Amino acid sequence: MHATLFDPAAPKKSANLSINSDLLRLAKENHINLSQALEQRLAEVLREEQRRRWLAENLEAINEYNSRIEKHGVFSDGLRRF
Repeated sequence: MHATLFDPAAPKKSANLSINSDLLRLAKENHINLSQALEQRLAEVLREEQRRRWLAENLEAINEYNSRIEKHGVFSDGLRRF
């Protein structure tokens, strides 16, 4: 399970947004809750950014680990029967 990215119980706050008028019309025609849709997609974008940042910050260690495994294998190489 991953840590919560944000507090879902935090109070709502109004925001002014500019949205493509055709997208807005289609969303209304399809009864899409704009606030809910934005919150869901924004959380996805933030998770993607968090993953990208973590990978960039840890890339050197990941590469060193992979290099060590390529050279020396893992401790269980001689124990596996598959």
